[in-house]
Amino acid sequence: MEGKNAIVEFFGDDLKRTALFVALAGASLVISFLFGKDLPVDPAWVAIVLCGTPILYEAVTGLVLRHDIKADVLVAVAIVASLIMQEWFAAGEVAFIMELGGLLEDISADRSRAGIERLISMVPSRARLVTDGKDAEVDAESVKVGQVIRILPGDTVPLDGKVVSGHSYVDQSSLTGESVPVAKEEGSEVFSGTVNQMGSFDMEVTCSAKDSSFQRLVDMVESTDAERTRVVKIADKWATYLVALVFVIAGVTYLLTQEVSRALTVMIVFCPCAFILATPTAVVAAIGNLSKHGILVRDGDALEKMAHADRLVFDKTGTLTEGKPYVTSVTPAEGFTEEKLLRYAGTVERSSEHPYARAILVRCGDMPLGEAEGAEVTVGGGISATVDGKTVKVGNPAFTGVSVPSSSGETVICVTADSVPVGSISVSDRIRDGVSDTLAAIRTNGTECVMLTGDSPEAAARVAEQAGISEYVAGCRPEDKVSRIGSLKEEGHVVCMIGDGINDAPSLKAADIGIAMGGTGSGITVGVADMVIVGDEVRKIPHLQFLTRKMLKRIKINIAFGMSWNAMAVALAVTGTVGAVMGAIIHNVGSVAVVVSSFLLLFAGRK
Repeated sequence: MEGKNAIVEFFGDDLKRTALFVALAGASLVISFLFGKDLPVDPAWVAIVLCGTPILYEAVTGLVLRHDIKADVLVAVAIVASLIMQEWFAAGEVAFIMELGGLLEDISADRSRAGIERLISMVPSRARLVTDGKDAEVDAESVKVGQVIRILPGDTVPLDGKVVSGHSYVDQSSLTGESVPVAKEEGSEVFSGTVNQMGSFDMEVTCSAKDSSFQRLVDMVESTDAERTRVVKIADKWATYLVALVFVIAGVTYLLTQEVSRALTVMIVFCPCAFILATPTAVVAAIGNLSKHGILVRDGDALEKMAHADRLVFDKTGTLTEGKPYVTSVTPAEGFTEEKLLRYAGTVERSSEHPYARAILVRCGDMPLGEAEGAEVTVGGGISATVDGKTVKVGNPAFTGVSVPSSSGETVICVTADSVPVGSISVSDRIRDGVSDTLAAIRTNGTECVMLTGDSPEAAARVAEQAGISEYVAGCRPEDKVSRIGSLKEEGHVVCMIGDGINDAPSLKAADIGIAMGGTGSGITVGVADMVIVGDEVRKIPHLQFLTRKMLKRIKINIAFGMSWNAMAVALAVTGTVGAVMGAIIHNVGSVAVVVSSFLLLFAGRK
C-alpha cells in the first residue's frame, strides 16, 4: 500500500513526472539514432508520446480556447509534418528539446517557491503564554495583543512585543542586518524572527501574528516574487508571424509544384529549433562556466538581465564586510601596557558570550589570563568582575565612567581597574579583502555601486569610504531597501541586489537580479536568490558581468545564424534540392552548430 501511495505521489508531482518523461525520451532518442532502423518499432515514439503530446495539447488548446499563438504551435506543426513524413526521430527530437527547456524553467520556479516556504517556517508556530507567573505552550496565532509570552535563551521570537521583565541580548540580523546583538531590557521593543541570545525575558505582545514584522517581510517576498515576470521568449514574440509565414511558404510550394512531400518538408525544416535553442543552450553553458568559478545560478533568465545591469546594490554586513567584529586598535592608558590592558579585558570577557568578548579573546590569542570572580553582566553596558583583587569593568564609556573621543564607525570598549582607566579597545566589522579593487573593476564596466544597510550612519560611512562607494543609505529596514530598489527601477535602471541576511530576502526578490552570499548567507536568502556566490567572494562579480555580456552576444550570434540557416534550409526545400530526409539532417546540423557555439562559453574567461 505504501509503495502504491509513493507512486501516486510521484506522478502527482508535475516536476518529477516531467523529469522522468524527459529522461525516458532522451534515452529513447539515443537508441533510435543508433538502432532505430533495425527495430520493429522506432523507440523515438517514446519521445513523441511523452514529450510531444503535451506540446500538441498546449498548441491546440492555445489556438482554440485562447486564440493564442506561441512557439509551441511552430513546434507542433513540425512534429505533425514529421509524423506525416514518417520521420520519427525528427518528431521525437523536436518534442524532446522543447520539453527539456520547459523542465529547466519549472526547476527554477520550484526552487524559488521552496525558498519562500523556508522563510515562512523560520518563525515558530508555538509561543510560551504566561498566566499567573507560569508559562504554557500555545499556538502563536492564538496569542492576542496585550498577552504576555516568555522568551528563553536560544528562542526565536514568535511575535512582536515589548519587554516587561528580564533582560537579554537579541540577534536582530534577520531583520536589520546588524552584526552585533542588541541589548533588551524593560521597555525595549522586540521583533518576531529575531533570536534571543543569553538571558530570558517576558514580553507583552503588541501585534498579532499576521501583522508581525517577520510576516510583513514574508509578504514582501511573496508580493515581489509575483510581480517578477519572465523575459518573453523571442520565438514566442514572433510566433504568430512565423506560423503564418510557414503556412504561406508551404502553401505556395504546393501550388507551384503540386508535391505534398515538398510542402511538408518545408514545414519540417522551418521549425526554428536552432532559433529556439539559441538562448537556453547559451544560458546552460554560462551556468556551467559560472559554477566552476563558484557562482551557482538558480534562474537562467537572471543571466540575461545581469548583462544589462547598471546598478549593483550591496548590503553591508556579511557582504562587503565579514559580518563579525574584530579588534582594530588597542590603546593603553598612561602607565599601562597593551599586554596589561588585554589581560584585564580578556580575563573578564571569558565570562561573556557577547560577540565583542569573542573578538577581544581572539586578539588575546595564547596570552596567559587571570581568574575572574563574581562576574556580573549589565545589559547595554558591559561586564564587571574581580581580577587580582581589583574590580575590573569592561564596557561602554557610560558603564565604565570613562570619557573617550568618538570613533567613526567603530565601537570603543573601555577598561577600568578600581575606577582607574586602563585603556580602550576599538572594535569594528572588517571589510572583505579585495572589495575596493572589485568595486573599481565593476565601475569600469559602466556599472554604479550602491550600499544599503541597517547599520548606523557612522559605520556605513566608514565602510563606504573604504570600499570606494559614494552612494549609500544607512538605517534601512527591509521595506526601506525594497523601496529604494523600486525607485532605481522606476528611474530606468536594471538593478542587481547582493546580500546575505534574511532581511535581504525581499530586496533580492524586488531587484531584477538577486545574488546571495552562500557562506554567511542564511538558507532563506540563498533559497530566494537567483544566484549564489559560494565562499562569499565579492571579487567574482566582475567575471559574472563579463560572462553574462559575452553570453548575450553569443545568443544574438546564435539567433542570427539560426534564422539564416532556416532560411537556407527552406529555400532548398522549396526548390526541391533536398527531400524530407536531407532536410531533417540539415535542420539537425543547424541545431548542433548552435549547441557547439554555446558550448564554447564553458571556456570563456576574463583577462
